[in-house]
Amino acid sequence: MSEIKAKEKQEVQRAAESTRNVPIYIPDVDIYETNDALVVVADIPGVSPENVDIDLRDDTLTIRATVDLYGENERPVLTEYEVGDYYRQFTLGRLIDQSKIEASMKDGVLTLILPKVEKAKPRKIVVKTA
Repeated sequence: MSEIKAKEKQEVQRAAESTRNVPIYIPDVDIYETNDALVVVADIPGVSPENVDIDLRDDTLTIRATVDLYGENERPVLTEYEVGDYYRQFTLGRLIDQSKIEASMKDGVLTLILPKVEKAKPRKIVVKTA
């Protein structure tokens, strides 16, 4: 029987200084393929949809997500779960129709649908009789 181990959060090493004094993490993602699209599912707990920024520029898809730390009159007394922002980039190939990318979010999970261009979709070739 294999031992179960918790995966540690992986922090992004920043090249530039940030205006927020919080760590920035690489969100865990699953990517799977359907006949019509690639689907990216990113785990970004604690982030509300209005705090997610998805940018597409020069074939690079960038996900940035900001966590609201504490309420206005709150201050931490004990913290066991480290909170931070999220950042991840993907380079998109020619198989993705960049004009049709869609994003949705539910319960801290961001789902991106990256549709394939028409010529990249698999199709069945019918054999005709002469």
